[in-house]
Amino acid sequence: MPPKERIAYFYDGDVGNVYFGPNHPMKPHRLCMTHHLVLSYGLYKKMEIYRPHKAYPVELAQFHSADYVEFLHRISPNTQHLFADELARYNLGEDCPVFENLFEFCQIYAGGTIDAARRLNHQLCDIAINWAGGLHHAKKSAASGFCYINDLVLGILELLKYHARVLYIDIDVHHGDGVEEAFYFTDRQSTYFTFQVMTVSFHKYGDMFFPGTGDVKDIGEREGKYYAINVPLKDGIDDASFTRLFKTIIAKVVETYLPGVIVLQCGADSLAGDRLGCFNLSIEGHSECVKFVKKFNLPLLVTGGGGYTKENVARCWTVETGVLLDADLPNEIPENEYIKYFAPDYTLKIPNGNMENLNSKSYLSTIKVQVLESLRCIQHAPGVQMQEVPPDFYIPEFNEDEQNPDERVDQHTTDKQIQRDDEYYEGDNDNDHNMEDGP
Repeated sequence: MPPKERIAYFYDGDVGNVYFGPNHPMKPHRLCMTHHLVLSYGLYKKMEIYRPHKAYPVELAQFHSADYVEFLHRISPNTQHLFADELARYNLGEDCPVFENLFEFCQIYAGGTIDAARRLNHQLCDIAINWAGGLHHAKKSAASGFCYINDLVLGILELLKYHARVLYIDIDVHHGDGVEEAFYFTDRQSTYFTFQVMTVSFHKYGDMFFPGTGDVKDIGEREGKYYAINVPLKDGIDDASFTRLFKTIIAKVVETYLPGVIVLQCGADSLAGDRLGCFNLSIEGHSECVKFVKKFNLPLLVTGGGGYTKENVARCWTVETGVLLDADLPNEIPENEYIKYFAPDYTLKIPNGNMENLNSKSYLSTIKVQVLESLRCIQHAPGVQMQEVPPDFYIPEFNEDEQNPDERVDQHTTDKQIQRDDEYYEGDNDNDHNMEDGP
């Protein structure tokens, strides 16, 4: 019987302490809630839990422009009034506000994804999880859709040092435009090696929905042609329709593209009842996609993403942590610091949405046919001979003999947690639901 997968899980309590503002739907506090729910189910006993390093500016500049990284490093709420031109140039403002500890927040979530990629590269784990990551809208020189640094692109660039073909899959309700754009023209040679990245995004498209990109006809250009796959969906898609389409397309992608590693962005705003979403997925349907990807037994980097109904985000990512660990979780939520958020039922499962499914069978069939036709244009990629592995800027020192998961998690349970009274919201009393874009 093959050994169980080794799971590495990255978390820093400070990532949930930042605050985008009272009327902003992005609540990093959801990460504290997720972590404590993971702990309350005892999942830490089956994983290795690490605090990520804070990514250095030079690491962030592997994708982002140095001037943009430098500006994020020095801007603060107290000085932003002096930089009106730069704020406009870098798209900082209402959707992407400047807040206290903004740069440290970016360093932590990006560091988690970079560390996750490095542990996979060095074969120190089989699956790596960073729920704080997945901020897929950030561009090379600009913030976008609540995202400042694109940790996913940085993680993919790290994986490319050891893997010739990386597959990126995105199940956030919003199109993974920042990741797609970064690799839209690529099947190229770099200083070190030939590499490929294929991006596959399942998302709402049309009706001016943010970010307005991701048509099925957008398939990449030049050397990257056919390496961008978009699955545009309409409001109200349900579990059966979504998972059937997902499994058909992803199975064909893996068979055709033969990736060496998979990056899976698990944005939870595709769940029914999300404050910014418009799909009808249950947590079971969403997590079924994670379970399906895991079955390919390829190195797997899993991140979070969007998700604006905090208690459902925590439920979803906890269930999916369980899926990655092959652990069935009781429906009754155990006692934890944030138990009051899960009232009145205190259960993991959420009811299905009752939105009308505007995705007809004929529409979904047409999308499937177009995607599969595009895949037929890709030849089975030959093995790529690595010439020289570029250096890691930073490799954490891990001594497997001196560390054990139980000791590591004790450090995390003492992490400082902040509960803000102004982040509590209930139904119609919530005044944040008028913002319509996000990861």
